[in-house]
Amino acid sequence: MQRVIISGIGVEIPDSTITNEELVASFNEWVDLENVRRAAAGEPPLAKSDTDFIVYASGVKNRHVHTREGILDVTRMTPRIPPRGDDELSVMAEFGVVSAKRALEHAGVTDPSTVDMVICAASHQQRPYPAVAVEIQKALGASGAAFDMNLGCSSAAAGLHIATNLVRTGAQKRVLVVSPEIITAHLNFRDRQTHFIFGDASATMVVEALGDDETRPGRFEVLDTRSWTQFSNNIRSNFGFLIRAGQEDTSVVNMEGNMIKQVGNKVFKEVTVAAHRFISAFLADHGMTVEDVRRYWLHQANGRMNAMIMKLALGYEADADRAPMVLERLGNTAAAGAVVALKQYHEDMEAGQFGMLCAFGAGYSIGGAILRKM
Repeated sequence: MQRVIISGIGVEIPDSTITNEELVASFNEWVDLENVRRAAAGEPPLAKSDTDFIVYASGVKNRHVHTREGILDVTRMTPRIPPRGDDELSVMAEFGVVSAKRALEHAGVTDPSTVDMVICAASHQQRPYPAVAVEIQKALGASGAAFDMNLGCSSAAAGLHIATNLVRTGAQKRVLVVSPEIITAHLNFRDRQTHFIFGDASATMVVEALGDDETRPGRFEVLDTRSWTQFSNNIRSNFGFLIRAGQEDTSVVNMEGNMIKQVGNKVFKEVTVAAHRFISAFLADHGMTVEDVRRYWLHQANGRMNAMIMKLALGYEADADRAPMVLERLGNTAAAGAVVALKQYHEDMEAGQFGMLCAFGAGYSIGGAILRKM
C-alpha cells in the first residue's frame, strides 16, 4: 500500500465581483416589478431582500462570479455566457484547466502526461457527455482515463477519497481532482432564499504516491479519507433531461422550480449535527480527538453553520486561525470552497501538525480527509 500526498493545489478565482448591495438592489427592483403583476393577478406579494438579512443568514458579503454580465439585469438575472461550438474548449473545462495547470505547477509536475487520471468533481456538470473530465484531460495532455462525478458540495472531498484509494492501492500513480464550479449559472437569482449564497471558483488537487524514503516538505500526507451519505430533499436541483419529457410544450425547457432550492432551516440543523458527528467519529477511529487537529478547512457554506459545528466539536468557539473562512469574500463556491480554504491557509502550519478537510452538502453528503503536514 502506497503512502499518498496532496502534492499540489491550484485555485482560480474570477476577477469579477458582485457585492451584497448590488445584488439586493437588483433583486428588489425585480420584486417591485413582479409585485405589480402579482397584485393585478390577486397573488400575495414577494418580500424584498436586504444586506443585513444576507450577512446574518450566510455570512456572505461579496462573491466572485465567472460572468457578471446579465446577473444584475432585472429582465434576465442570469449570467450571459455565449454558447461555444462542439470543437471549442467548453466553458467549464476551460475554468478547470486554469486551476489544474496551477496545481501541476505547485506540485512541480512539468510533464502532464504523467497524470494518469482526471476526476472532474463538481456540484454541477455542463453536460452529460463527453465527460468534462475527458475534455480537461485532452486540454492538459494527461494520459490514462478521466470521468465526471457529482456529490453536491462534497464532490471534491469525495473525489479526493476516490483518488487517494486508487493511488494507495497502486491502481493509479498521479490523479487530478478538478472542481470547476460555475454555480451562478445554475442559480435562481429571483429566489430570496438562495440568490445571495453562491460564487464561482475552480480548485484542483494533485494526488500522488510518495516513495518509502521520499519526503516532500510543505506538502500534506493523506492519512485517511472518508465519505458518508444520507438521502435528503432539503438541498435539491431538478434540472435534467426528463424536464422536457414532462412538459406538453417541449420547445422551451421550464426552469422554474428546477434550479437550486433548499430548506435552509432544516439544512442548518441537520447538517450541523451530522458534520459534527462525522468529524468526531472519523478522528476517534484514528485514536485522535478534535483537539489534535491544528486546522480545519470546512466547506464554505454558511458562517454560522461552520461556527456551530466547531463549537459542538471543540466545546468552545473556534477562531479564524483554527477554522479559516473564505466565505465572506467569495461566497459559497460549492465543492471548490474547502480546497480554496486549504490553499490559502496552510503555509503557516508546522511539520507534523494535523489538518482536516471536511465538506458537506446535498445528498446529504459529507466527505473528509485527515492530513499531516510534511
